[in-house]
Amino acid sequence: MSLCLVTGATGYIGGRLVPRLLTEGHQVRCLVRNPEKLRDVPWRDQVEVFRADLLDAESVRAACTGVDVFYYLAHSLTSRDFAARDRRSALISGQAAREAGVARIVYLGGVHPASGRLSEHLRSRAEVGEILLRSGVPTAVLQAAVIIGSGSASFEMLRYLTERLPVMVTPRWVRNRVQPIAVRDVLHYLAAAPQLPAEVNRSFDIGGPDVLTYAEMMNGYAAVAALPRRRMLPVRALSPKLSSHWINIVTPVPFSIGAPLIESLINEAVCSERDIDDYLARPEGGLTGYRRSVDLALHKIRQGEVATRWSDASPGDAPADPLPSDPQWSGGTAYRDVREHWTDSPVADVWPVIEGIGGRHGWYSFPLAWAVRGWVDRLAGGVGLRRGRRDPRRLRTGDALDWWRVERLDEGRFLRLRAEMKVPGRAWLEMSVRPGDPHGTRYRQCAIFTPHGLAGHAYWWAVAPFHGLVFGGMARNILTTAEKKAAQRNQGPA
Repeated sequence: MSLCLVTGATGYIGGRLVPRLLTEGHQVRCLVRNPEKLRDVPWRDQVEVFRADLLDAESVRAACTGVDVFYYLAHSLTSRDFAARDRRSALISGQAAREAGVARIVYLGGVHPASGRLSEHLRSRAEVGEILLRSGVPTAVLQAAVIIGSGSASFEMLRYLTERLPVMVTPRWVRNRVQPIAVRDVLHYLAAAPQLPAEVNRSFDIGGPDVLTYAEMMNGYAAVAALPRRRMLPVRALSPKLSSHWINIVTPVPFSIGAPLIESLINEAVCSERDIDDYLARPEGGLTGYRRSVDLALHKIRQGEVATRWSDASPGDAPADPLPSDPQWSGGTAYRDVREHWTDSPVADVWPVIEGIGGRHGWYSFPLAWAVRGWVDRLAGGVGLRRGRRDPRRLRTGDALDWWRVERLDEGRFLRLRAEMKVPGRAWLEMSVRPGDPHGTRYRQCAIFTPHGLAGHAYWWAVAPFHGLVFGGMARNILTTAEKKAAQRNQGPA
């Protein structure tokens, strides 16, 4: 079988495609900037992890050595200059693939009309596709509209809008037609693309069997989720930019991601051709209908079986940044809030509470303070607290956890979270446990903040008076929760 190079393996689609390729017998090489983010994925030992940056031509050329199929799934959506970065990445990748003798490039882009004004996001996706098609390597550009699947940004946006707003003031774009596609069908076409004849070098529209307006999609979601029909009041003056701010407040999707998605909805996203059917078989059982797609996604969410989420890809994942907690760290000021406690409960009872923190379990202290800080962050264009977590019980390196990112996880011993909220500096939260002497558990919690300029120092001292309530309460309540669970288990059934 083929050796497949997958970029974007730490992202939503790439993280699902890799195990699919492995199941079908392919060898997989993952090109990532930070290999640590793949440390805890279930398929880590079955792939080759190659550390490289798509903006570094030399490292991309090295990654392409011996590759048959190059999956280009990277996208710099959250960067201010994302169009320029993606243009350069595509040029470097196309040239490297050609020089290495790669047999095929596969790229996932977006459905867009052949003429008319496109959003910057769609224009960039189309440009990347054209660059790869001109690379000299046979390329398949698969163009999808809204992808419906547990954890996708488009689905999360749809889900929160529909569940939280029984009556909505809506812009004109909710009347535009969309051809959504289930994530399982997207993965089917991506995995099958290497079967295309060698001479095929073109784009293909891929979509599900239903063409709906966005308003019909919301009401379709409501029907599947057993919610009353949503009422919509169209308003002509609600621009995409204003809509993006509303999305930022109501849904977990931050403005930096929501804005390009909303701006793309000014165009109808309907397949103009189905030529892919002339080359590749449809998924077994046929394409998945919209309501069935929603039902499958909700089932995964309820069962805690979300394999990847839109938040898996983070903009700041360079592992070389110095950490205040590293022994060799030097330079600058690092503020710390350290809490150490002892409990009779064994590590086996304390660790699950730590690993289950955040999301629906909360942060075990002063919920109002966390909520207010989350709202302030959202209003500032940050991620806020509503990103939640991929799995309600287990974490892995690279997971998004509310406004944190799991930076290091030593199972049963140590958890380091890096803050991704808007803050004048850099912040981490570390939690660790070790067996006590002669029994019980020693729990250590350390909040670390490195300020940026005067504003950073002012920020730390402004919030320092609340640390006793927030961080002190967190440490005490984590151990109290562990002790209660241990007591309940020891009591056994009545």
